[in-house]
Amino acid sequence: MAFIVKKKIHGKDYYYLRQSVRENGKVHSKCLAYLGKTRSEAERKAKQIMKNTENNKTLLDSKNKKGESKKDSLKLAKLSVEDMATFCKKKGFVYQSGDIYGGLAGFWDFGHLGVELKNNIKSEWWQFHVREREDIVGIDGSIITHPKVWKASGHVDSFSDVLVVCKKCKKADKVDKHEIRKVKCPNCRGDFDWDNLKDIEQMFKTTVGLDTLAYLRPETAQLIFTNFRFVQDNARMKLPFGIAQIGKSFRNEIAPRDFLFRLREFEQMEIEYFIDPEEPCPYNIGDTEINVYSAEMQSKEQKTKEKGSNENEKEKGKEKEKEKSKEKDQEKQEKGMQKMSFKDALEKGIIKTKWHAYWLEQEFLWFIRLGARPEKFRIRQHVSDEKSHYALDTWDLEYEFPFGWKELQGMANRTDYDLKQHQKHSKTKMALTTDKGKKILPHVVAEPSQGVERAMLVFLFDSYCKDEERDNVVLRLDPKLAPVKAAIFPLVKKPEFEKLAKDVFIELKKHWNVIYDKSGSIGRRYARNDEVGTPYCITIDGDSVKNKDVTIRDRDTTKQVRVKISDVKNVIRKLLEKEIDFKEVGKPI
Repeated sequence: MAFIVKKKIHGKDYYYLRQSVRENGKVHSKCLAYLGKTRSEAERKAKQIMKNTENNKTLLDSKNKKGESKKDSLKLAKLSVEDMATFCKKKGFVYQSGDIYGGLAGFWDFGHLGVELKNNIKSEWWQFHVREREDIVGIDGSIITHPKVWKASGHVDSFSDVLVVCKKCKKADKVDKHEIRKVKCPNCRGDFDWDNLKDIEQMFKTTVGLDTLAYLRPETAQLIFTNFRFVQDNARMKLPFGIAQIGKSFRNEIAPRDFLFRLREFEQMEIEYFIDPEEPCPYNIGDTEINVYSAEMQSKEQKTKEKGSNENEKEKGKEKEKEKSKEKDQEKQEKGMQKMSFKDALEKGIIKTKWHAYWLEQEFLWFIRLGARPEKFRIRQHVSDEKSHYALDTWDLEYEFPFGWKELQGMANRTDYDLKQHQKHSKTKMALTTDKGKKILPHVVAEPSQGVERAMLVFLFDSYCKDEERDNVVLRLDPKLAPVKAAIFPLVKKPEFEKLAKDVFIELKKHWNVIYDKSGSIGRRYARNDEVGTPYCITIDGDSVKNKDVTIRDRDTTKQVRVKISDVKNVIRKLLEKEIDFKEVGKPI
């Protein structure tokens, strides 16, 4: 039986839900939930908790049977990209740029939490790809460079998007060249006016000095190619090796959409990895499994789709049938995919080169290492009519967003195309002499390239959970990505509590982004930090002043332990680095 109890702490009322439980022949009471500071609030919350209890099971069993983690009550929430944008604005992650003037499509500003999350993503990417390897070094290229760079790369002559207008809703949209006459309007499912296509140049023009034409860079790759020989010589790199860069790019997108997914100003994290094509890849390919969607699988799925389209034509005018058709298309794609290891995909010839398989696996593992859900990813091979002219083979690492499977990373086998182009246009020799005395123009067999903002969306969608017991949001970000690493709370507003809390805050602030919060009930403070992903909350209570220790609470399980103040910094460090489990940190409460 569950019941409400009132406790008076430092002169204030606090309400809790407790339950009498018989264990080992003895009856004792256990606390199930904090209900608030007023009787009416407590009764409302208790009623809701009782309502959610299934099949008259005891509340204790539904919450923590046999030591089950509180994590079991956290369920990934399904929300639209519009809902995510609203959440991010409300909590201080992302705002539309110039919002007070109505905003500008395709441009976003990052708030106090967004900039921390974004920087943490970039830091973890750099750590994984550069600092933990000996074969990759970094550069930071200029946003504006010599316009001849873009002439040599082909951007000046051919970097454009196709604009087409829907006959039904009259909205303009962008379509890829391989989609011409094959797709319908994503807004209303109407037909496009394919007879009146327009090419829209994607590069933003600017002026240097009085009248020199220049461009904002549309990608980070070309600065790597133009600096290739300098970096190789200065860093004394030998093949195979890579050059990494993180930086802004700009594209005049026709129809920026889906929040942070398609932008006009965005940030890229990119590697160009150079090899001798005649030398084998020295790395092992693992048994990591992923959904694979090869060109052949897509071709089979397309034929099935075309076969069924004639049968569904008579239902064309019905909106419900159109939605069902979209859902069926998604189901067919998922059925067309095959789950297999990267090793198997290579051995079966689905992925053509070992280098390509290696980098696809590495990029997938980077996401998984930071808490992304493996089942939401797939690798998709470009079909023949969508491959770039320079690419021998191209695979995309894709993620299943609420708006469908979309590209996270494009990874093309560019061969020696780029270095050859810049060698031709600049008259600068790009060839290297190998240890065997052979002169070669290195190939780029993979170019792991992704947008920071798209990665940010993945981690936000994969961490946004609802706590079914407390009916609040918990953002289960990996601690390394969390914008705020810890929150410090004095339990009551008294000088001795606040001084101790401030001392802990000042010490931790030297090492991480932490916050100090003394307003509101302890439950509300926990909830505020759960919503923005703070992994650990540190509370200074009455025992802290006397015993010089604190309570540390884990976000995902809500379990708490007591830790000596002198050990707090080291404990937080070990937790963030995943050197210890939370249950090993201190004395459980």
